[in-house]
Amino acid sequence: MRNRPIILLAAAAVLLVLLALGLYLLLQPQRVAGFVLDTLGKSLGLEITATGTSEYRLRGTPLLVVRNVVAREPGAATPLLRAQRMYVSVPWSTVRSRGAQLDITRVELDAPVLDLPALQHWLATRPPGKTRMPTLSDGLQVSDGRIDGDGWRVDGLSISLPRLHRDQRIDGRAAGRFASGELALHFDLALAMSRPANDAGIAIVGPLTASSGNWRLPARLQLSAPLHFGDNGIRSARLRARMSGRYESGDTRLPFAFAITSPLLVRDGTLALAPAGIALRGDGTVPNLDAGGALAYGKRLLLDLEGRLADWPDAWPALPPPIGESHAPLPFALGYLGRGDLDDVVALGIQRGAARFDASFRMPAIAKWITSPAGGSPLPPLTGHLVVPQLDVSGARLEGVEVEFQDVPAPRAMQDR
Repeated sequence: MRNRPIILLAAAAVLLVLLALGLYLLLQPQRVAGFVLDTLGKSLGLEITATGTSEYRLRGTPLLVVRNVVAREPGAATPLLRAQRMYVSVPWSTVRSRGAQLDITRVELDAPVLDLPALQHWLATRPPGKTRMPTLSDGLQVSDGRIDGDGWRVDGLSISLPRLHRDQRIDGRAAGRFASGELALHFDLALAMSRPANDAGIAIVGPLTASSGNWRLPARLQLSAPLHFGDNGIRSARLRARMSGRYESGDTRLPFAFAITSPLLVRDGTLALAPAGIALRGDGTVPNLDAGGALAYGKRLLLDLEGRLADWPDAWPALPPPIGESHAPLPFALGYLGRGDLDDVVALGIQRGAARFDASFRMPAIAKWITSPAGGSPLPPLTGHLVVPQLDVSGARLEGVEVEFQDVPAPRAMQDR
């Protein structure tokens, strides 16, 4: 009996040691991270793992840092998201609500890679329901990100969002490089949204530079639109955009200004603008024109436009009389279906009175010919058919004139238009 207190104290000490050991093993960062990611993955129908060093903190604002994160659908070969590092901090109110309250302090992602087809496949499996939007009181930071699409990629992506609240204006920045084949588009844009809800107004302003092969096109973009997010993609009833810049190739510099107004649809990796109204203004080499029609960009670029050239540009070779004697607007139709760098064949039809010219050409070759010094070929590098009821040449009058130009064959898709 005299030894009983000693036995009880020893048993208590053993229990305390075992409890301390259990808490130590349970609360190791890797175990905490594994538990959190496993719980999150089950709620989203995903397998989420983190094989790198993990950290967590409970004092003050709880935070979790995980590295080498991979999220995929169960059994899928391609992850929908990978990241070298993910930092998430949340207030205690979110922890106590067990996710019912989506208030988040800050999110940081280092070198994330988002596979868009895999993401779209996962989204298609999600049950219907109202999507809740989280708040970010201290914002979002994405560094050196990448988005892999179907035939295109955005890399070097950085996103900075100081805060996110559904009932407050949002300001942020996004920079990176879009690439599809030989076409590259570098951008560094400021973004603003009236409030992050459906049909909110969005504005985008900043520099961008398109390039392919031996040409580049630096420009500045201004865009505004109300956006609607739904099961059938992203829509806007009225997108307005304008851009000023210049076409550069070798010693050639062609300044221009461009504007477009159109409904917008983004769905299944394709962006479509139709029916679109566009205007182009130049300095004498780039023509002044107004047109309407459709533009679309996905795996290929589509242009289907009809409009009027204000006049034949003074910098272009003069048209023969009587066509060149008139300064009336020139009706035209333009069609293109090919690579995004405009290096495939363009179909063009121009009419003035009873005279008509139908042609097919490649844009880089035409741009080089227009800006070539004197002594180059007097005929443009194109394939075409010219019909002129009457033509005056060197004092002689020709009637019922038909002229064939042969340079590059038009593809069958254009011949059938």
